[in-house]
Amino acid sequence: MRKFNAPLSTLLLAALIGLLPASAYGAVTGEEIYKEVLESTDIYEDEKLQAYIVKLGEEVVAQSEMAGEKFIFTLLDSPDLNAFATRDNYIYVNRGLLNYVSNEAQLVSVLAHEVGHITRNHVRGQEGQATGAKILSTIAAVLSGSNEVYEAGMAYANSLIKGHGRRNELEADEAGAEYMAKLGYAPSEMISMLSIMKDYESLQKQRAKSRGASKQTYHGIFASHPRNDSRLRTVVTKANAFKAEVSRDSGAERYRELTNGLVWGENFLAKEQKPERFSDMQRRVRIDFPTDWVQDSADPQSLISASPEDKSAILRVQPIARTAQSPEEYLYNYLKVSQLREGKVIAPARLKGFTGILPGTQGSSDSRIAVIYYKLNAYLFSGEVKDPANFVETDKSFLASINTFRPISSREIQGQRPQRVQYVRATSATTFAGLAKALKLSATDIEDLRIINGLYPSGEPVAGQWIKIFKR
Repeated sequence: MRKFNAPLSTLLLAALIGLLPASAYGAVTGEEIYKEVLESTDIYEDEKLQAYIVKLGEEVVAQSEMAGEKFIFTLLDSPDLNAFATRDNYIYVNRGLLNYVSNEAQLVSVLAHEVGHITRNHVRGQEGQATGAKILSTIAAVLSGSNEVYEAGMAYANSLIKGHGRRNELEADEAGAEYMAKLGYAPSEMISMLSIMKDYESLQKQRAKSRGASKQTYHGIFASHPRNDSRLRTVVTKANAFKAEVSRDSGAERYRELTNGLVWGENFLAKEQKPERFSDMQRRVRIDFPTDWVQDSADPQSLISASPEDKSAILRVQPIARTAQSPEEYLYNYLKVSQLREGKVIAPARLKGFTGILPGTQGSSDSRIAVIYYKLNAYLFSGEVKDPANFVETDKSFLASINTFRPISSREIQGQRPQRVQYVRATSATTFAGLAKALKLSATDIEDLRIINGLYPSGEPVAGQWIKIFKR
């Protein structure tokens, strides 16, 4: 595996904002991206659902030009409506996307679209620039925990989509529709799925408008609604020429059985205490130290410290009173820290912070210094190593841990159970207004219910229809 002078996440973020050429992104392997993603986002704990996605994905691949090649399908425990493909045949589906899918055929359309990106060679080199940027924006958002990073990355990606990316998305749709048809699914289900995504995109844009931000779905290239997009209808309709001898139904019942109880939104059960996590319930903050490091809450110099078993390095965290100065000014003016090397602003969980490398004196190693503001405290981080030769490599772990610093929400403290999707049959008396009253849902919740049931913006359930609701 290639060794980098900077953490992989740094390379990804650099590529995201255009500091690296596509060839540099190309040097990152699919396996490296896979490890990076799983360090930041858990796999969704549902073996049957994971196996279902793998089975459907492999069926799609078997109908493609890459039949017989190995693909890795992974279900991530992320609430976002997203799916993406990376080089070396890795495909990721977010748990949140499954909330919006109505049947098996629609799920197959997503998997087929992502397989199409790979078979059409969209995920590498210059041709994959836009797709790669969207992948990187997703990964960067996961790594940083920042919606601003995601939105900036998506804005960059969407500017690229106006070029090669627009063609790539349609090519992936065309390939995906062909694979669906060969499997016996109706290619029109792809348009239905993209229509739900377009409705979601419209709603998110509406909600983001007040913040002056943008929010896009993973496809997001249609100026008009997918049902009215002639280019999309043309490429999907072409797939009818590949219809299988045996047709499959939409698989709505199978999908309903497997996704009944699927977590909706934030999965608080996934936030159980990790061995490497330190949580200060009094100050309501937490940090994840490197895996296998030993924590020491009795360190007299800190609130908490951690180090490898051989004590070759140590990372300390100490809360002290903050001032009205910026974190950078606080370090230099209040704490009298000498000039840092590679100083930069950081924003874990959107908090204000600053970090840099404090040069060592003769014979001693450099050290990592950071300060992050939360409420009335400035959290001072210091990372040190015994052997100066190990600093560059160990500093990656220091930075990664510092960037996991987060406030602990009230819901986490209370151990709140996540909301889950349940299916119910509508009666002639079922309305969204009635559901809002019975389930104590907000206007925002009702908008979400309409989206996931394909009834946005103003549709109502009909008697006998299976609809999704979410509750604890």
